[in-house]
Amino acid sequence: MLNDHVRLMGALAASGEIIGRKKLQKMIYIAKKLDFPFQEKFQFHFYGPYSEELTLRVEELSNLGFIEETKEKKGGYFQYRYSISDSGREFLSMYETKMPYLDECLENMNDQNARFLELVSTVLYFDNLSRTEVIEKIHKVKAKQNYTEDEIDQAYQYIDSLKKIAKPHE
Repeated sequence: MLNDHVRLMGALAASGEIIGRKKLQKMIYIAKKLDFPFQEKFQFHFYGPYSEELTLRVEELSNLGFIEETKEKKGGYFQYRYSISDSGREFLSMYETKMPYLDECLENMNDQNARFLELVSTVLYFDNLSRTEVIEKIHKVKAKQNYTEDEIDQAYQYIDSLKKIAKPHE
């Protein structure tokens, strides 16, 4: 159990600051799909893959003071910012958390917007289907997002580029 908390803290430490709950969920899901050892279970939800376990783990780490969750009003909604706290860094220093290539993947993902990561994670969620079936599924379950064929192509290219970062020697 503690290892899962440490992995999440390591991911936040590598990312610096993650803006948005949705973005955090998508980044961890994508990392898991790239075979990094995140254990949270995900199911398909309104904004794509979602893990209640991850939400609870973030809440626990926030309550312990190991991560900082900043809530700010933005227009008509609240936005959350996540980063590791000083006590979280101190705690993390007692553990060997380095996973080769994970930091680079997370930094790269953190540079993307949440909408694009939602698309990427949705493509990965349906990776057992053919590309044509995935595109049909996206147009059905993500109709309100109006993803274009070009955006879907970019998502596939992005997944390929992340795989090269995650496993450069394969």
